Amino acid sequence: MDFINSVTNIIIPSISLTLMLFFLPPYLFFKYLFCTVRPIFKDDMLGKVVLITGASSGIGERMAYEYARKGARLALVARRENRLQSVASIATLLGCKDVITIRADVSKVEDCERFVYETINYYGRLDHLVNNAGVAPVCMFEESPDIKKFTQAMDINFWGSVYATYFAIPYLKRTRGRIVVISSAASWLPVPRLGIYGASKAAVTSFYETLRVEIGRDVRITIVTPGLTESEMTLGKFLTGRGTLELGQELRDFELGSPNAYLIDGQVVMSMTPVMSVKETAKAIVEGACQGAYYLTVPAWIKPTFLWHVFFPEVLEWCNRLLLMPGMGSTDRETASKKIVEALATVRHYLRPGTVDFPELSNEH
Repeated sequence: MDFINSVTNIIIPSISLTLMLFFLPPYLFFKYLFCTVRPIFKDDMLGKVVLITGASSGIGERMAYEYARKGARLALVARRENRLQSVASIATLLGCKDVITIRADVSKVEDCERFVYETINYYGRLDHLVNNAGVAPVCMFEESPDIKKFTQAMDINFWGSVYATYFAIPYLKRTRGRIVVISSAASWLPVPRLGIYGASKAAVTSFYETLRVEIGRDVRITIVTPGLTESEMTLGKFLTGRGTLELGQELRDFELGSPNAYLIDGQVVMSMTPVMSVKETAKAIVEGACQGAYYLTVPAWIKPTFLWHVFFPEVLEWCNRLLLMPGMGSTDRETASKKIVEALATVRHYLRPGTVDFPELSNEH
């Protein structure tokens, strides 16, 4: 067996590289052609039933509005019932044919079973399942006082999606429906303080890639990997090292106009990374899902970072450590990226007064 493995270690990489060089150009060409005609055959959502978890705010809320504009019927799921009612009212004004709200916690398997069955009992069908509910643990791994508290992240981000999918698949097969799963670019980007979050999202991506193989075309799957998007998470609502959901110092810093948050030419920038509008993110996701996208990364500039992860992992690790970790003797927030953005903002302020602002971000989403 050792001899076979030794020979295989030589042959397989050589054959794989040769085949890749030969087949990659025509594959990319036909994929491009397919992408150009895909909009012609996109899903007509008029009267279709869409179930969205985490629909009380952020991407989930805005996706509800985008589906509403297409005339879909909605089942909105979240823990905050009052927020769900508000989202449902706006969705109705935007053209939603019918909407129900279901208070539920996706980390509980019985809640997931209940909200799927309530949707089926009310509408009689299910066309799109949008697994959006999520929470972001933000903490240096070795600084966590109780590592067991972070199991909530896996319970919500991973198991909450898996539970809902398990109960929804039989009904999605009847309509040849679609699962839209919100993963994250953090699943491949080694961002300090987001290790547990990134791991939970990597598990999500891996699970749905395998599920796609298992169920074939009976149920279509769109895996979405957003970058930084305007939401309660980027505004500071995260799972702390103590295992509690809090509006922490980050949110207060945003609201007070921290140097970490800028409005440059109408675009929010957090550290060195621009934060995409939640409205534009949701619109891109719904359009991509309806057009049959397998994978969808928004904003598009995030996608090349996956190539860095594959081909230059050491460089990516070095850059993130240099830019996102505090230097020797610095406080928790004194990172190179923060200092660079502060310097750029100062220069822009003097060159073009009024173009750089420290906004008080609203809690609209």
